[in-house]
Amino acid sequence: MIIFVVIMHLAVTYSGFGSWYFKEGRPIGALSMILFGFYQSFTQGYFMGLLFLLSGFFIPGAYDKKGFGKFIKNRGIRLGIPTLIYMLVINPFILYVQLDLNWIRPKPGFISFYVDYTSKFKFLDGSGPLWFAFALLIFSVAYGLVRYVTNSVPNISTKELNFSFKNMILLILLIAICAFLIRLVQPIGTSTWNMQLCYFSQYVILFIVGIFAYRKNLFSRIDYKFGNRCLFCGLLLGFITWLPIMALGGTNQAFNGGLSLVAAAYAIWESFVAVAMSVGLITLFREKYNHQSKLVKVLSDNSFAVYVFHAPIIIAASQLIKTVTLPPIIKFLILCITCLPICFIFTHIVIKRIPLLKKVM
Repeated sequence: MIIFVVIMHLAVTYSGFGSWYFKEGRPIGALSMILFGFYQSFTQGYFMGLLFLLSGFFIPGAYDKKGFGKFIKNRGIRLGIPTLIYMLVINPFILYVQLDLNWIRPKPGFISFYVDYTSKFKFLDGSGPLWFAFALLIFSVAYGLVRYVTNSVPNISTKELNFSFKNMILLILLIAICAFLIRLVQPIGTSTWNMQLCYFSQYVILFIVGIFAYRKNLFSRIDYKFGNRCLFCGLLLGFITWLPIMALGGTNQAFNGGLSLVAAAYAIWESFVAVAMSVGLITLFREKYNHQSKLVKVLSDNSFAVYVFHAPIIIAASQLIKTVTLPPIIKFLILCITCLPICFIFTHIVIKRIPLLKKVM
């Protein structure tokens, strides 16, 4: 999933679809538009929701083991400190040094810029990719407070709680309805403190599902054939149904929200992709990839550090080749091949060797 995050930001750089620090801005052809559009829509449809689902799964056990005080302290260290590092160090570095922000000359000195950046609380909107850690910290504190105040373990008595076809349909509809309603006031493309609330119905609901999945051991109870069908349907139907939604006006309606059938269809499509892909991938990796080679362990150990530090690396790389005359999709592929190993090597050799960063990464 972290690799897909890096690829997503490279895709935004060369497609121009979405929000990112640097977008090259060269025109892309019809084929590239379809490829970029589907990849970004489809990936956005499930990958962050899956991360929140898995995060929710690990929350109850951590609280049970640590108790309220240690749980909140640990979440603050593992999520809060990296978020502050990004807000107060990495983001201003990107803005001032790499992007230069097209300053009206004379460009302010860095100290003047940084004082303005911090004193006016601009850093609160500067979490970049670390919005996920910021949001997860908020979710975790909310869970901890509920557990502390109620002094009980949340439980559902019904024995029918599982990832059955019926329950998945209900889950898809619940996420879709909430997303549609939220987008009436928070259209896609808007954000608050760098958090796109238009997607948060999926994130909040799947986080809660993850919590109950831990208590009810739901992931282990998903039938393998059923999970395979979910993955197949997510991939195949996800593409087949995406095309007509885009053809019916997705480029100017579905990605914004509002009282329209296209916006409603896109909310349902996105929710279907999120639930189907999450169940399918969890089942697939449970059955076929429930082990680690030495290489995969190294990648896993460095994944969060890559998440935190990949932005300046891929921005620098994309600016380095911005004058090269190549189709945008070719540049995208070149940087996918080169930047991913560079990010993992950098965090493994440099970041993981710094004692303070090693503790929080």
